[in-house]
Amino acid sequence: MFITIIIFVVVLSILVFVHEMGHFFTAKKMGAKVEEFGFGLPPRAVGVYKKDGKWKWVGKKTAKEEAFDTTIYSINWLPIGGFVQIKGENGEGVEESDSFACKPIWQRAIMLSAGVLMNIVLCMVLLIIIFMAGSPTAINDNMADSAVISNAQVRIWSVIDDAPAQAAGMEAGDVVVKINDQDISRRVEMQELLDDKEGETVVIAIDRDGKELVLDVGVVAYQDIVGIGVSVMETATVRYPWYLAIWQGIKTTFIWLAAIITAFVLIIKNLIIGAPIGVEVAGPVGIAVMTGQAAQMGWVYIMQFTALLSINLAIVNILPVPALDGGRLVFLLVEKIRGKPASQKWEAMAHNTGFMLLMLLVLFVTYKDIVRYGGEFLKRIGSLVGL
Repeated sequence: MFITIIIFVVVLSILVFVHEMGHFFTAKKMGAKVEEFGFGLPPRAVGVYKKDGKWKWVGKKTAKEEAFDTTIYSINWLPIGGFVQIKGENGEGVEESDSFACKPIWQRAIMLSAGVLMNIVLCMVLLIIIFMAGSPTAINDNMADSAVISNAQVRIWSVIDDAPAQAAGMEAGDVVVKINDQDISRRVEMQELLDDKEGETVVIAIDRDGKELVLDVGVVAYQDIVGIGVSVMETATVRYPWYLAIWQGIKTTFIWLAAIITAFVLIIKNLIIGAPIGVEVAGPVGIAVMTGQAAQMGWVYIMQFTALLSINLAIVNILPVPALDGGRLVFLLVEKIRGKPASQKWEAMAHNTGFMLLMLLVLFVTYKDIVRYGGEFLKRIGSLVGL
């Protein structure tokens, strides 16, 4: 459990810190002053800034009087994510050239969007690394000839009701290891062994979560196809040369992006018409539990999970909700249409209200997580403290 907590904190810190890096670099590029760029959340533990060509230390105080012309780089006591404090981000200093509020709308839009873009880039980078190193993948005939395939397996995709396989206890996710003591690694091998066994019983060795089970399974005919009543898929560790891994990483990122946006649209539509949401939404507890599950499966799964969380964070942040980057972009659009910025009082009220609603949503989702994952979560906590 302790390792799970560490991985959970590291994953969230990477996601948020990369997001804030996007805001930091674009603010610097656009000439807006970054007053502080911090790792973790305040209160500040220690920080440094550069003045007159020399690095100086600064403690928990802001030290704005001393470091007014430079950026404080800080490490903070809450080691989750990070933050960027940009001069004028709340509308102040509109007459000062290094203020966010003074910049043209298009530059402010880039600065606000940069965090989302960085999370998408992080997803791409992680997937590229995964494709270069090799990851468990369903294989098919359309894979590039230069893909390196190893550790091929035949995995049960689904089990037909009342079929011999179900009666024998086979489940979706099982890996077929042997049939009548003959090793199986390809679907065609499995089918060839079953074709002449109609009406007989075969001995099938399966791997289920690392444990080998041996089952006696009857062979029957289904619509002129001899089998045991399962659909199977071939999986293997697939690795690509670096130049193909780059393309696969980019392509997969946009496939995920389209799929997640479609899911979000469906959720919003169902909320509007009062229909069931149809998908499970996970909060901090759920993500922590899933992080632990990914950690048990290995570092590749942790990277895949982090990539998926990163692109989810990007989409959530671009939603037109006050307090999120998307909500701030909406106010820029209003400013562009009206020819003048919205009242800072009303914008601040909208963002504060949006933040409170988001916190209520987090609390609600966390409650649902505890109901759904509570047993497993408490079990992990108990193992951590020795209960």
